[in-house]
This record gives sequence, C-alpha cells and structure tokens, in this order.
Amino acid sequence: MTDSLYPGASDLEGRAIREVVTLAMDAPEKANSGHSGTAMALAPLGVMLWGRIMRHDPTDPDWSDRDRFILSCGHACILQYSLAHIFGYDVTIDDIKEFRQAHSKCPGHPEKGVTPTVEVTTGPLGQGIADGVGMAIAERILRHDYGEEFVNHRIWVIAGDGCIEEGISHEAASLAGSLGLGRLTIFYDDNHITIDGKTELALHDDTAMRFAAYGWHVVDVGERANELDVLEEATRAAIAETERPSVIIIRSHIGFPSVEMMDRKEAHGTPFPPEAISAVKKQLGVPDVPFAVDAELPRDVMATLGPNRDARATWEARITAAGEKGARFLEQLDTNGAATITTKAEPFEAGSMVATRKGMQRAMDAYASQTPGLTAGSADLTGNTGMVLKDAVIQARDTPGGRQIHYGIREHAMSASLVGEYHHGGLRPVGSTFFVFNDYARPAVRLAALSEAGVMFVYTHDSVGVGEDGPTHQPVEHLMALRAMPNIHVVRPSDANETLDLVEQYLSAKEPVPTAMILSRQDIQTFNADEAAASAKGARRGGYVVRESSEAVFTLVGTGSEVSLCLRASEELAAKGIATRVVALPCWRCFDDQPADYRREVLRRTISSVAIEAGATLGWANYVDDSIGINTFGMSAPDKVVFENFNIVPAAVVAHVEHVLSEKK
Repeated sequence: MTDSLYPGASDLEGRAIREVVTLAMDAPEKANSGHSGTAMALAPLGVMLWGRIMRHDPTDPDWSDRDRFILSCGHACILQYSLAHIFGYDVTIDDIKEFRQAHSKCPGHPEKGVTPTVEVTTGPLGQGIADGVGMAIAERILRHDYGEEFVNHRIWVIAGDGCIEEGISHEAASLAGSLGLGRLTIFYDDNHITIDGKTELALHDDTAMRFAAYGWHVVDVGERANELDVLEEATRAAIAETERPSVIIIRSHIGFPSVEMMDRKEAHGTPFPPEAISAVKKQLGVPDVPFAVDAELPRDVMATLGPNRDARATWEARITAAGEKGARFLEQLDTNGAATITTKAEPFEAGSMVATRKGMQRAMDAYASQTPGLTAGSADLTGNTGMVLKDAVIQARDTPGGRQIHYGIREHAMSASLVGEYHHGGLRPVGSTFFVFNDYARPAVRLAALSEAGVMFVYTHDSVGVGEDGPTHQPVEHLMALRAMPNIHVVRPSDANETLDLVEQYLSAKEPVPTAMILSRQDIQTFNADEAAASAKGARRGGYVVRESSEAVFTLVGTGSEVSLCLRASEELAAKGIATRVVALPCWRCFDDQPADYRREVLRRTISSVAIEAGATLGWANYVDDSIGINTFGMSAPDKVVFENFNIVPAAVVAHVEHVLSEKK
C-alpha cells in the first residue's frame, strides 16, 4: 500500500517515512500544540535527503565536514526531530514525547545547542535562508583556504511559503545569486497553505522566475513531492550545478496522506483530530496507538550510513597526516578563528579629537592580518563604518577566499548571514551599518543573541550627533532597545583608544559573545594618560571610574561620547568648588556581571549621581539617581546645534548638579 503513496521508496525508506508521518501527528496531538501537516508532506524529502544525499555521521554529530541542514520553516520542527531519531542521533522517543514541553530536547522551534542536528535557531520565517547563505560563504572561504581535502560539504535548506514571502528571503537570495554560492540548495515546499488559508490570498509571485532573475539554478519538480527518485534526481542536478545556488521547487500537499486534513489551513498550525490520525495510521498500515515506533528502525537506518562513517574516518586521517596545516585548521575551528595578537594597534594621541568609528578602522588595520577567522563587511557603508580590510580580496564568485564582504543594502540578510557564518564554525564575522538601521536587522540580531552566535555587529553614527540627516537617521531609542535584549553585549566605548582595546578583546576571545559595538560619527576627545590607564584597567569589566576624588559630592556617569562631556562638566564644577567623580559604563551587561563589591565601588551610590547619554533615559535608574537624555525624536541641524537643543552639553550637567545640591541645603 505504501508503494503507491511513496513511489521509489525502498522498504527501509518506507518504514522511515511512515514513522515520520505518525510522529508528526502523535507529538503535536500529545502536546496539544504544534504543526503536523508540513512535516507529514515533507517526510519523503527528508528521508531521501538524509538517507541518499547528505554527508553526515550520527556517531560524530559535530564533524566539521558534515553537510549542514537548516529547517527555515521551523514550525515544522517535528520533521527534524523525527529524522534525527530515525537516523541515530541522540533524540529518543521519550524526547519526542516531551515535544514542546518545559526543558525538552524537542522545543517548539529548532534551537541551536538544544537538539542534535540543529545548526541554527530558526522559527521566524526566512531566517534560515539567510543563515544558509552565511554558512555557504563560510564553507567557501574555508575550502579556498584549506582545500577540498579539508572542507568539502554542502548547505541544504528547507523553506516554506512563509519563508519565501518574508523580505529577508529576497535580500538573502539576491546576495547568494550575486556571489554564486554553488554549494547552497534551497528546497521550496510550495504547499499553497498559510495560517489564514490559501497562499493566493496574498501571493501570486512566479517564484521560479524570481530566483532565476537572482541568478539561481531553478529546478521545478511539480507535483512529485512523494516520489523519492524524482526528488533525488533534482537534488543531484543541484549538486552538479557548481557556479550558482539552486532552488528546488516542490508542489507538496500539506497533511498528505490524510484525506480529511490535506490541503486545509487547519493542517498547518493545529494538531490533527484523533479520528484523522487514526485514519492515516490505517492508511499507512501502522498500529493505531500513540508513538508505536519501529524499535529496529534507527539501527537499520544507521547501518546504511557506513560510507559516511568511512568518509569521516578518512577525513580525520587526512587532517592528522597534514601535520601543521591540519593542526592549524583544527585550531581555527576550535576558536572560531581567534586572533593571536603579536602587534598592538598604535594608540591615538592623548587629547586628540577622534571619532570612535575611526578607532574601529584602526583596529581592523592592525588586527585583521592577525585574525585568521575574520570576515568583515557592511551594508554598503564599508568606509563609513571602519570595515575596510587593507589589501583584502573582495568575496565574489571569482575570488572565493575573499574576507571583505559587500553585503549590499541588505541589513537584515547581512545580520542573519553573519550568524550562519559563525555557527558554521571557523570564522569570526563582523558586519556593520548605521545604528539607526539596526531596526532593519533586529530579528536576526535577536536570533544571534538567542543562539549565542559570537558575532560583532558594528553600529556607527550612534546618536543625534549624526546631525543634518535628521530624525530619520538619528537613533534615540536604539541603545535601550538593544540593551533590553538578553545575551548581547551592547558596548559604547568612551574614546577611540578604548575602541581599540574592546575590539581586540572580541577578536582574541576563544569563545566570543554576541556583541554590538556602538560608535560615534563625531570626533570626541581622546583620554589623557590617567584616564587611559583607568580605561585599560576597567573598560573590559563594563564600567570603571575615569576620574576619582575623595572629596566628591556627586558622580557623573556617561557612555560613549558623553564620557568626555562628563569630564568637561567635572572640570567646570571643580572651578566652582564642587568636587565630582566621573564614571564610564561602556557595557551595562558586562558591568552587571562583575562582583557586587566592584559595582558598589564604581558607582558609589552613597552620594548623588546623574547620567547623561544622547538617547532614551529608560533603564538608567538602575545605576544613578537621575538622568539627562533625549526622549523625543531628533532634528535636522549641525550636530553641535542638535546637542545644544537637547541639552546634551556640559552646562546641562553642571546645572543639574548645582540644582540637586541646592535642594539638599
């Protein structure tokens, strides 16, 4: 009976497909939550890809030369969990029974680090496509650097209608086509169903023509989603196309083979009714009880993967035989290409006026050649944001080893690509744009933080100091919005030399954390010797005392360009006989991780305090008594005029301190 449902499937493949289909119904039904229909319809594709094509070894899930599998339509994750179980990974039936439950190995969407075979965290639609672009870039760079004997694998992405509709897929696909990423293949599950109903409610694109226009190789298999030989032929055609990425369009029927639920919107996001589950199990010839799994299936499937295990063992032997080159390659994988700093960046002269973004460029000039995993690029702002790599080759189809990446005006795809590059392994990606355009990239930045991708996002033009470009380009709420995001270090250096130090910290860390480096467009004064010594001692701790006074009656706190403003205000107050101390908090999250005694020593809350920052004041109450900031949108004018208009000037700090002290008398 199953032969007519899944033409071309061997007996073993048929057993595997049946189990995926039944688990795709049973797990959501038990959880009373989940998406059955897409996983059911894609069971033949999944079994074909993992069994006939993919280069992977369940006995060594982290083998670096494995193929990467990304489920961009992450709501269908029960498909991946079922395949992982059937193919011998550490996902048990008991794990699947706990689908979508607290602390389960099978959460509601794929999460990197939780479930074997999950390479990136997906769920927000389209992200996996852009992650796949980043992984394909990483594979190509490493293959160029070390050769196919070390790096020779492919990136496979399954995407659905929602992924194709989301704007990030347009950005990412355009970039991939431009770069000619021949190791990337997307399977587009064209099932014509979304939560609201038929895709035709809002989608009439010709997807094949769209991807062809991007420069992709397009294979449309039509209504052949259940025919394994047809799917394999299309996949091998993608493998044969070495100069372009490939998209394989598959017209599936959501919920197949359920007569009751197939092609219905209810098959997308709700568990199947018990009677529909029973009908499918009868149709498949499997017991009508929940989780009636084939206990011998994982063993039998793993027995067919012997060639993959042999390939992995042969690869390991090649790495060992390669001596120093092999050791260097493994070290790069282990550290994500961390820098080994032998020559420090030359510091800027004390007292000079230098924008912190220029500190980023000097850091790149000094450390790029010392960071084997570095890739650097921008969303069409390479020179503006300090991302120029001296003498670097540009990443392109004709220069596959290029580390200078021009992502184009695609902040969202760039940011997700960086995540893919990092999670591939071996690279340390840095990408940049103006801070206000973090809005375009935020979903990908959030997933970087959630998945602990050690990416550095560089955001310049960090405040109303952008000036004449006006409120559309002046970030005021962005610092606080980004600081509210868990897991990411939002870093706003106090001067250009502190920028050098904090960039060096990121590049040389063995396990970098997600980092947003927030840098000024306008010049700010570089610290003097004493202030620089305080920065060198405390900036990496997230907060430190820049200027201390045992007689201080007030603490002035700033970040970024406002630290120098606090120093000027402190000098004006000193001339009036008022002693103050100055504190810099370049990274709140880093500072919050410090011991309580250190934080108390830095903030000294026993005396009055005020913070000044050219942005929203929300959140400062955790550190100071009062704050001066900007809680409206900016204005179009020269930067000095804008700062004066919003009272981001030393005089405002002086006036505040005098007022508070007078009130205490």
